[in-house]
Amino acid sequence: MKNFVEELRWRGMIQDIMPGTEEKLMEGPQAAYVGIDPTADSLHIGHLVSVMILKHFQECGHKPIALVGGATGMIGDPSMKSAERNLLDEETLAHNVACIKEQLGRFLDFESDAPNKAELVNNYDWMKDYSFINFIRDIGKHITVNYMMAKDSVKKRLSTESREGMSFTEFSYQLMQGYDFLWLYENKGCVLQLGGSDQWGNITTGSELIRRILDKDAYALTCPLIKKADGTKFGKTEKGNIWLDAKRTSPYTFYQFWLNVADEDAERYVKIFTMLDRETIETLIAEHREDPGQRKLQKVLAKELTVMCHGEEEYNKAVAASRMLFGNSTSEELRALDEQTFLEVFDGVPTCNISKADLPCGILDLLAVKTDIFPSKGEARKMVQNNGVSINKDKVSSIDYQVDEKDIMDDKYILLQKGKKNYYIVNVK
Repeated sequence: MKNFVEELRWRGMIQDIMPGTEEKLMEGPQAAYVGIDPTADSLHIGHLVSVMILKHFQECGHKPIALVGGATGMIGDPSMKSAERNLLDEETLAHNVACIKEQLGRFLDFESDAPNKAELVNNYDWMKDYSFINFIRDIGKHITVNYMMAKDSVKKRLSTESREGMSFTEFSYQLMQGYDFLWLYENKGCVLQLGGSDQWGNITTGSELIRRILDKDAYALTCPLIKKADGTKFGKTEKGNIWLDAKRTSPYTFYQFWLNVADEDAERYVKIFTMLDRETIETLIAEHREDPGQRKLQKVLAKELTVMCHGEEEYNKAVAASRMLFGNSTSEELRALDEQTFLEVFDGVPTCNISKADLPCGILDLLAVKTDIFPSKGEARKMVQNNGVSINKDKVSSIDYQVDEKDIMDDKYILLQKGKKNYYIVNVK
């Protein structure tokens, strides 16, 4: 059996690990889980570390369980939060859970007949009928307030630095997550909880609950919280989170995010976010250091993750889209872009508007009369005659060219190019 802990160790994916965890996993196939709060209908790349850990766990012959917190998502985890989150209703939660399962299926095997196939569980299923009285009688009596207050996630919120304090609702989160571990131990044979280092307090509460109620050993392993080399938060851009849902973050933008990470970050990320083996990664890092300008690591990262999250076809489209501004892309590649990707590729490009009633019209009129792309028809004529004007990536070869409906993409756009680098979007209304 492949050593799961050793696999994570060389990849730099272990922050804290409970004594005996590695030995337990080497005894034979085990079950472990990661908890995900369904606060949105998509995972974002901040979730990817935990998801990749589950993927490695399955690859090493163990059974991964993804717990979607339908119950705990209604409460909100105080860890690393300065204020309480908005509570979600059941309908929203059910929708979010379904979307998250679909995304997890790109990373984990839920469908095969393998004994270690992945399983998705929702803690709402075992919490919804558990009365408050029974819960505090059966579970609450085993964990002291002193124990719960000692956790960093609680201490920070109750410190003098925090103006908000903490409601009893959020204070109870730790106990509910602890009960999840107990339930999964009893019902699924789950001996290990995995998660980010900010979850260490909640995870160890679960293992303590198992020890006190069942007199059994349960284990914990956390991964470091990923930060960029410059100290800023990983996975955030000026426009917000990088999501795994293509409707929230297009495959092109997703691809570009990984393509543009810093060299120092790329060396860490290729170990954490890909399934490439140690030898391959070490070779890639060595080649990258010899010639950083080639951005070899970033290209591998972008490919591996885009294919994993969105598939080979979307990766190829993202590569083609990336060539639009800087490479020799074709008219066919341009027209193959969906509207969202087109607008993202050409974000910030000057725009102008014409009416459909203005078409057809001569190319010179379009460039210098109906728009102000050129200050005069004379300058437009010179540029066209010198092969310096393109419509939708096709060179305009004649000053007599007629622009008409065949040139409109998606029934609303014409892309004009002046020289090599100057683009204009004509909105046809």
